[in-house]
Amino acid sequence: MEFRSRNYTAEEEAYSLPRASADTHPLSTPSPPHNQVAVVDHEKIDFYDPLRGSDVNAMISISNLHDEESGPAVNMADVDLSTKEWTSFKKLLLQRFSGSKMVSSSMMSDVIMKSGKVHEKASMNMHLEELDDPQKFAEDGINVISHQEYVSRLNELKHKITRAWQADDRVTSLKLSIKVARLLMDTSVLQFYPALFVLATDVMDMLGDMVWQRIKQKAEFFEDGNVISSLPENFEAKDVCVDAKETCNNWFFKIGSTRELLPRIYLELAILPCWRFLVDRPVDVVQRLVMMTRGIADPLASTYCHLYMAYCAQKLPQHDIGYLVSCINDLQILLRRFLSAKEATDQKISEKSRTLINLMEPPIEYIIKCIIKESYHVSDDASCDNHSSLFIALPLLVRLGGKHLALAF
Repeated sequence: MEFRSRNYTAEEEAYSLPRASADTHPLSTPSPPHNQVAVVDHEKIDFYDPLRGSDVNAMISISNLHDEESGPAVNMADVDLSTKEWTSFKKLLLQRFSGSKMVSSSMMSDVIMKSGKVHEKASMNMHLEELDDPQKFAEDGINVISHQEYVSRLNELKHKITRAWQADDRVTSLKLSIKVARLLMDTSVLQFYPALFVLATDVMDMLGDMVWQRIKQKAEFFEDGNVISSLPENFEAKDVCVDAKETCNNWFFKIGSTRELLPRIYLELAILPCWRFLVDRPVDVVQRLVMMTRGIADPLASTYCHLYMAYCAQKLPQHDIGYLVSCINDLQILLRRFLSAKEATDQKISEKSRTLINLMEPPIEYIIKCIIKESYHVSDDASCDNHSSLFIALPLLVRLGGKHLALAF
């Protein structure tokens, strides 16, 4: 019997479908349509309607989301893609969580309460009352400020930071940035926290870009304006002059002296790429920051801090998923108290738990997408080990439900 010879290469070319390179990653978050219709409806909604806009979110200028600085130049294709995904993610976050019309004050938000109309209130269960009756919450007696005034005040602080920086008053810029970061410690109004996160991290990103540009300028130019040397795109710490390193160290020392843990982590994450001026592997610093986040007691604040860490670490030249796996493991521990079968039977506590889980879902989704994306940046020799690490997130995905499990496949 004689077998017919086959040309497998020619057959593959003949039967293969035409291929074309994709402009965006298939797992990236799609950009929402620009023309959103704001629907005023105060009834309780048990599901997220992507067509339902928020009156308050309209106060957050979309131009702030588009006004992303180029930041440190590492791999511009990766940086641009990460920035676009982050901008799209923040837009979807604002659309999904409309927030409440009144925002309660706390000892951390005195910088917000200095301007705007303040209403006197004195109840310790304010966010539970808000869930039951938002109108009653606004009338009873806690120190509250309207959502629009809160957003306006934060935008005003952002402009003050910019003006102080342009006037070479960098100490004032840092102090105001610390005050903005402290706002993220307040989770008293749960539904407002995602909007607060977007506003505050815009300020953090702006500060990080300004610090990066200042240190880079000191590394490339003398005080009189003469050129020292132009740093290459993938420069190393040995290429940076001593003066620039001293300035960089000074910034990290100032931020390290911040008393509260959460603002200290956010500010260091904001200037995380500046570690490139000091060390050749700044990605190793991220694991220390992961350990620091374990000291954040509030589950919502901790989850969104992990989210910002996942975003900031993508600006570094090295790619690693070890810290992302640690983030997922830590978040899984946080969620156990809410997803346990022995959940409390009290209706108000159960409702709060459901709200928390709903608010924590988008950050977890984003981190899992980062794990999947970063696994494709590793070398071919280590690809098997890195792909297998994706299954670390499977128990958390199963607990959150099928729609999240679909993210990994």
